[in-house]
Amino acid sequence: MPIDNPEVVDIIGIPPDGAFVALTISDHLEWQDPNSHLLALQEKLNRYFAFVEGGELLERYPNARGKPVRIDVVFKFEPPPAALEFLSKAREFAKQAQCELTWRFGLRALH
Repeated sequence: MPIDNPEVVDIIGIPPDGAFVALTISDHLEWQDPNSHLLALQEKLNRYFAFVEGGELLERYPNARGKPVRIDVVFKFEPPPAALEFLSKAREFAKQAQCELTWRFGLRALH
């Protein structure tokens, strides 16, 4: 379930080296309506933060215990500057939730 379903965590994984837990948001939407898109992204991020802060991550994935959490947003379409500004602000909130927030467009990191 991608970004348009805010109730679901899209992808959860631990890399082979076990260094962290990756929670991935798959954003397949175009940016035709940036305000609606940003609202959907905000709702999705809020779900991910609640998943981590509320303990659901550790309940469902006990192997995540003691590992740093990274939330990755992967965009199919290049986000506009307003989205990048939003993500920069969201990164500060993520730090408060003990998470790292990263984002990329395809294979290219945007930050």
